Parts: sequence; structure tokens; C-alpha cells
Amino acid sequence: MKAIVYEKYGSPDVLQLKDIEKPTPEDNEVLIKVHARTVTSGDIRKRNGSRKTLPIWPISKMAIGFRKPKKNILGCDFAGEVVSVGKDVKRFKKGHQVYGLYGKKGTYVEYICMSEDGAVVQKPSNMTYEEATSVPFGAISALYFLRKGNIQSGQKVLIYGASGSVGTFAVQLAKYFGTEVTGVCGTTNLDMVKSLGADHVIDYTKEDFTKNGQTYDIIFDTVGKTSFSRCKSSLKRQGFYVLAVFSYRQILQTLWTSKIGNKKVVSGVASESNEDLMFFKELIEEGKLKSVIDSFYSFEEIPEAHGYVEKGHKKGNVVITSGS
Repeated sequence: MKAIVYEKYGSPDVLQLKDIEKPTPEDNEVLIKVHARTVTSGDIRKRNGSRKTLPIWPISKMAIGFRKPKKNILGCDFAGEVVSVGKDVKRFKKGHQVYGLYGKKGTYVEYICMSEDGAVVQKPSNMTYEEATSVPFGAISALYFLRKGNIQSGQKVLIYGASGSVGTFAVQLAKYFGTEVTGVCGTTNLDMVKSLGADHVIDYTKEDFTKNGQTYDIIFDTVGKTSFSRCKSSLKRQGFYVLAVFSYRQILQTLWTSKIGNKKVVSGVASESNEDLMFFKELIEEGKLKSVIDSFYSFEEIPEAHGYVEKGHKKGNVVITSGS
């Protein structure tokens, strides 16, 4: 089967199209033909493998490999069709359309094998494969960090980076939880963020939200472009400054503010669950959650997609279509 493989860190040119062996499912596994996957910011950081792009270096470098990648296929989310099942599988049948997260070996491939107990469920019935694959990474991350901020109905929440993969879902989920949402993004994305349900939008190129006199229960930075010292005055008492991308300094701030003061810094690493995927499926089928797609690339164009995502201007998700 076809795969996009990288044997060393570097520019998008390190991504190469190769033929590798098609996996065979074990007794408790399903074989899935991947029809769509995305290029995430995490894929970009891993491919670069540099001190500049990786958070909490060198710990992150230990995880992915110092001299070369430990895992040479990128990609984490997918949507596809079950083409065969192991003899012990109960949850899935051949022909089921599914979506989920697959961090074990990567999704820049034509087929993956997953345990039926992995992060995979039947996809929302009202979504295409391309729309469905745009959900897991962004929505799971957004939900995890909003929960870290102890989100409650009636609060005021600011989402910085509201037009990205995590940000677009954070806006929608914060509205679902009954909060007043302010989205911060660039000029060209203001209308889109507003259409997702944001009560207020701020153009970061024209206005500094920390100087407008407003205070928030949660400030959620989805892209790592702000700082606690800058945002502290914009937090209410008992407010949370939530970070999806963080450094050693911010880890120390998390530990320090957990003991002292009435404004907290929180961060962490999101983990996938079938419960969350089912939750999103229900919201989507009820019309309460949708994915935002910036652009589509073919499987062979994954290096070009990396180059585009690396520029940092995408809206929502960049989707890679079927490998065949």
C-alpha cells in the first residue's frame, strides 16, 4: 500500500511516497481503508523536529526520537471504511463508516489496523469522510482544555486563535456549554468565527484584547501566542489561563499558580476516548457542531499540504483525501 514516510527531520521535502506492506488485522482488530486524514500543527512540529518548533524540548525530542524519527509515518486522525474484521470483533462490521484517532503508527497510509477498543467509532451520519476526519484532533483538544479551565454555563470565555483547528471547535463547544464567547483571530476570519457562534470577535491585528477593559473566566490560547503576564489583568478572580501549547516556563507557572494566587495557569496533553468521539457524533447529528475545512490535497500532495499549514494561516483544517 502507499504511505508517506519520513526518515529524517526537516522541511516538507523529507516526506516521501513509498510502498509498504498492507497490515493484517489481529483477532480483536479491524482493518480500515482510510478515505481522509488531516495535516495538523502537531504533524508539522514532529516533522521539523527542531528546538524552535517542539514544545518542552528535549523531553518532546525524547518522545519522537533524537537523531531520527522513532515513528516514520505522521498523521493522527482519520475517517474511513471497515473492510475486514478479526474473528473476535463485536463492535464493528465490514462496511461500517468510522472516524477516530490513530497515534500508534500514523494515518498517512491507505490502510490501518486498530483494536476495536481503540479511539474509533462510527462516523456522524450527516458528514462526509472529509468533514468527519476534521473533527477528532481539534474537537478532542478543545474539549480537554475547556474542561481544564473548569468551564461553566454563564461564564465569559475568550478563545485566542479561534480560526484554527482547535479554535473553531473551542468556540462551538464553549457556546454549547452556555458561555459568552469572544473569538480572537485575523481580519479575514472574523466572519467565519462569528458564524460558529462567537458572541464577539476581535481582530488581533487591530486590537489588543488585554487593553479593552474586559475580563474573562477563561482565556484559552490555542496557538501559544500569548503569555500569562500579559493576560493576567484580563482574568477574573478564580479565572483560568489555559494553554494548548506550552513551554517549561509555563509548566512552572502551572505548578506555582496551583498553590498561590487566585488566577490559575493550566495546560496538559489531551488524550482520546470513545466517549468523547460519541459525544461529538451526537452533537454533529443534532446540528450543534460542525467542522471547518480550509482546503483539500490529494494523498500525493501531502508535502505541499505541510508547506501550506506551516505558514500558519489556515482556517480550521487541511484535509488529505483518499490514497487510491
